[in-house]
Amino acid sequence: MLTVNDLMTRDVFTLRGTDTLKTARSMMSLARIRHIPIVSNSMKFMGLLTHRDILAATLSQFADVDRKTQDEIDSGIPIREIMRTDVTAVTPETPLQEAAELLLHHKYGCLPVVDNDELVGIITEADFLKLTIRLMDMLDLD
Repeated sequence: MLTVNDLMTRDVFTLRGTDTLKTARSMMSLARIRHIPIVSNSMKFMGLLTHRDILAATLSQFADVDRKTQDEIDSGIPIREIMRTDVTAVTPETPLQEAAELLLHHKYGCLPVVDNDELVGIITEADFLKLTIRLMDMLDLD
Protein backbone atom coordinates (compact mmCIF):
# COMPACT_ATOMS: atom_id res chain seq x y z
CA MET A 1 0.00 0.00 0.00
CA LEU A 2 1.33 3.41 -0.98
CA THR A 3 1.57 6.03 1.75
CA VAL A 4 2.06 9.78 1.84
CA ASN A 5 5.73 9.11 2.54
CA ASP A 6 6.06 7.67 -0.99
CA LEU A 7 4.88 10.85 -2.73
CA MET A 8 5.36 13.84 -0.42
CA THR A 9 7.83 16.65 -1.01
CA ARG A 10 10.42 16.67 1.75
CA ASP A 11 12.32 19.87 0.95
CA VAL A 12 9.64 22.37 1.84
CA PHE A 13 9.83 26.15 1.80
CA THR A 14 8.76 27.32 5.26
CA LEU A 15 8.42 30.57 7.15
CA ARG A 16 8.02 31.60 10.79
CA GLY A 17 5.01 33.42 12.21
CA THR A 18 7.13 36.52 12.69
CA ASP A 19 8.06 36.70 9.00
CA THR A 20 6.13 39.28 7.04
CA LEU A 21 3.52 39.16 4.34
CA LYS A 22 6.07 40.77 2.01
CA THR A 23 8.49 37.88 2.61
CA ALA A 24 5.75 35.33 1.96
CA ARG A 25 4.64 37.06 -1.23
CA SER A 26 8.24 37.13 -2.49
CA MET A 27 8.84 33.47 -1.62
CA MET A 28 5.68 32.35 -3.40
CA SER A 29 6.57 34.37 -6.48
CA LEU A 30 10.21 33.29 -6.68
CA ALA A 31 9.62 29.62 -5.85
CA ARG A 32 6.37 29.45 -7.84
CA ILE A 33 4.48 27.86 -4.96
CA ARG A 34 0.99 28.42 -3.54
CA HIS A 35 1.35 27.05 -0.01
CA ILE A 36 3.84 27.83 2.75
CA PRO A 37 3.80 25.89 6.01
CA ILE A 38 4.53 28.06 9.05
CA VAL A 39 6.82 26.46 11.62
CA SER A 40 8.55 27.28 14.88
CA ASN A 41 12.35 27.42 15.16
CA SER A 42 12.28 23.71 16.02
CA MET A 43 10.17 22.92 12.88
CA LYS A 44 6.99 22.41 14.92
CA PHE A 45 4.07 22.87 12.54
CA MET A 46 2.15 26.04 13.46
CA GLY A 47 -0.10 26.77 10.48
CA LEU A 48 -0.35 27.33 6.76
CA LEU A 49 -0.31 30.36 4.49
CA THR A 50 -1.86 30.01 1.05
CA HIS A 51 -1.83 32.17 -2.03
CA ARG A 52 -5.53 32.77 -1.42
CA ASP A 53 -4.75 34.05 2.11
CA ILE A 54 -2.27 36.51 0.66
CA LEU A 55 -4.78 37.74 -1.90
CA ALA A 56 -7.34 38.25 0.86
CA ALA A 57 -4.83 40.28 2.90
CA THR A 58 -3.84 42.46 -0.05
CA LEU A 59 -5.43 45.82 -0.65
CA SER A 60 -7.54 45.75 -3.76
CA GLN A 61 -5.98 47.11 -6.93
CA PHE A 62 -9.16 49.16 -7.15
CA ALA A 63 -7.93 51.09 -4.10
CA ASP A 64 -5.30 52.59 -6.41
CA VAL A 65 -2.37 51.53 -4.20
CA ASP A 66 0.98 51.40 -5.97
CA ARG A 67 3.41 48.49 -5.58
CA LYS A 68 5.79 50.39 -3.27
CA THR A 69 2.98 51.32 -0.89
CA GLN A 70 1.66 47.74 -0.92
CA ASP A 71 5.18 46.44 -0.11
CA GLU A 72 5.43 48.87 2.82
CA ILE A 73 2.07 47.70 4.15
CA ASP A 74 3.04 44.03 3.64
CA SER A 75 6.30 44.59 5.53
CA GLY A 76 4.32 45.49 8.64
CA ILE A 77 2.02 42.45 8.64
CA PRO A 78 3.39 39.37 10.42
CA ILE A 79 2.29 36.07 8.93
CA ARG A 80 0.89 34.87 12.26
CA GLU A 81 -1.92 37.41 11.81
CA ILE A 82 -3.16 35.91 8.55
CA MET A 83 -2.03 32.27 8.55
CA ARG A 84 -4.52 29.45 8.96
CA THR A 85 -4.20 27.40 12.11
CA ASP A 86 -7.18 25.07 11.61
CA VAL A 87 -5.30 22.99 9.08
CA THR A 88 -5.82 19.32 8.36
CA ALA A 89 -2.47 17.53 8.36
CA VAL A 90 -1.48 13.94 7.64
CA THR A 91 1.37 11.72 8.76
CA PRO A 92 3.92 10.01 6.52
CA GLU A 93 2.09 6.72 7.20
CA THR A 94 -1.30 7.99 5.98
CA PRO A 95 -2.48 5.87 3.04
CA LEU A 96 -2.10 7.78 -0.23
CA GLN A 97 -5.72 7.13 -1.17
CA GLU A 98 -6.90 8.70 2.10
CA ALA A 99 -4.79 11.80 1.43
CA ALA A 100 -6.17 12.06 -2.11
CA GLU A 101 -9.73 11.79 -0.80
CA LEU A 102 -9.07 14.54 1.76
CA LEU A 103 -7.78 16.84 -0.96
CA LEU A 104 -10.68 16.06 -3.28
CA HIS A 105 -13.60 16.11 -0.85
CA HIS A 106 -12.50 19.15 1.14
CA LYS A 107 -11.08 21.03 -1.87
CA TYR A 108 -7.69 21.44 -0.15
CA GLY A 109 -4.71 22.39 -2.27
CA CYS A 110 -2.24 20.68 0.02
CA LEU A 111 -1.79 18.70 3.19
CA PRO A 112 1.13 19.37 5.53
CA VAL A 113 2.86 16.15 6.57
CA VAL A 114 3.54 16.13 10.29
CA ASP A 115 5.28 13.58 12.48
CA ASN A 116 5.22 14.18 16.26
CA ASP A 117 4.13 17.81 15.68
CA GLU A 118 7.17 18.39 13.41
CA LEU A 119 6.73 19.31 9.75
CA VAL A 120 8.42 16.64 7.62
CA GLY A 121 6.91 17.42 4.22
CA ILE A 122 3.93 18.50 2.18
CA ILE A 123 1.72 16.75 -0.34
CA THR A 124 -0.10 18.80 -2.96
CA GLU A 125 -2.56 18.43 -5.80
CA ALA A 126 0.40 18.77 -8.15
CA ASP A 127 2.05 15.70 -6.58
CA PHE A 128 -1.04 13.66 -7.43
CA LEU A 129 -1.14 15.05 -10.97
CA LYS A 130 2.51 14.01 -11.46
CA LEU A 131 1.66 10.53 -10.19
CA THR A 132 -1.33 10.34 -12.53
CA ILE A 133 0.84 11.29 -15.51
CA ARG A 134 3.41 8.63 -14.58
CA LEU A 135 0.69 6.00 -14.27
CA MET A 136 -0.86 6.98 -17.61
CA ASP A 137 2.59 6.75 -19.25
CA MET A 138 2.96 3.24 -17.84
CA LEU A 139 -0.46 2.23 -19.20
CA ASP A 140 0.11 3.73 -22.64
CA LEU A 141 0.57 0.74 -24.91
CA ASP A 142 0.96 2.66 -28.19
